[in-house]
Amino acid sequence: MRPAPAACGDPVAAIDTPALVVDLDAFERNLRAMADFARAQGVKLRPHAKMHKCAAIALRQMALGAVGVCVQKTGEAEALAAAGVSDVFVSNEVIAPAKLARLAALAQRVRLAMTVDSALGIDRLAQAVKGAGSTVDVFIEVDVGQGRCGVSPEQAAALARQVAAQAPPRPGVDGAGLRLAGLQAYHGSAQHFRSAAERAAAIEQAVAIVSAARAAISAAGIDTPLLVTGAGSGTFMLEAGSGVYGELQPGSYAFLDADYARNTPHPDAPRFEHALFVKAQVMSASTTHVVVDAGHKSHAIESGLPTVWQREDLQVVGANDEHCMLKPRGEGAALPALGDTLWLVPGHCDPTVNLHDHLIAVRGGLKRGVVEAVWTVDARGRLD
Repeated sequence: MRPAPAACGDPVAAIDTPALVVDLDAFERNLRAMADFARAQGVKLRPHAKMHKCAAIALRQMALGAVGVCVQKTGEAEALAAAGVSDVFVSNEVIAPAKLARLAALAQRVRLAMTVDSALGIDRLAQAVKGAGSTVDVFIEVDVGQGRCGVSPEQAAALARQVAAQAPPRPGVDGAGLRLAGLQAYHGSAQHFRSAAERAAAIEQAVAIVSAARAAISAAGIDTPLLVTGAGSGTFMLEAGSGVYGELQPGSYAFLDADYARNTPHPDAPRFEHALFVKAQVMSASTTHVVVDAGHKSHAIESGLPTVWQREDLQVVGANDEHCMLKPRGEGAALPALGDTLWLVPGHCDPTVNLHDHLIAVRGGLKRGVVEAVWTVDARGRLD
């Protein structure tokens, strides 16, 4: 692990580069805005911790009312639980027996939920929890339009029957088994549709598919109340207003990366601010461009190159392993000088955070702020 690029009490200017920096004031406003929205809508909030991989952030979200967090990987669940997160939902399919055994053991210590979309996955999970003597909440994943994981409404009914058959024989006495908890209904692609109208159309279709799945499960004779969980930072207001979803899973709202900022916002959605930045320094300069010391290894670019905070006169035109090249947007724009600091807004926050060991939390802004906390990215590299 790299030594932290700053210590508590350091001024912003003393943070070594490249570093991943959180503007605490903007970040906390983002957290409160989402928590207040969920509360006002009467839905549960379960933020996605795959975005930040940080227990300190997860615990802050839960302190504001989140019921727990989502993760995607076994290792993420283990890392966050070890750091004090008590309610974790693995919103992804896990099929390997060795990983399922680890999750079943984890369910002895924390409240654990998992997603399934196959009969084999249910059988293997049931075997694992019975071996560990634990209980896991199970959500059937329905494909609501992304075309990735998930099943049709009719298949969801068959899987629900299979999960129900693995219920603990004596709930409250002999707890080993599976609890049918609800439906996982996440439309990932819709989060990045640029227009509000496109996103609304996609979620309208998702709601129809979820409603069909619930009807199919009810017709199969299963009367267990089913929580529908899903949504992301691009569409959460639509799922919340559907009357069908009872839990929201947004993640990127806490930081607001450059890609999400390209969306036309929904008129009824709370507004979020950029709160995650890569601090970079100009390491080379010419009359036509400058180069900063933060490249692919400092920020992810699969969703687009970063933008430059409060410098609309500059644009990132290319990136390599250790470098980003910037040029002026128009004639007459002044280039920064050798040694100057620039703040890059990552194109995609999730994989960017996974490149760093620490998040440097700054209070008082990026110009005159002071380091208030240094957070460990607890689940960095936990791809297992």
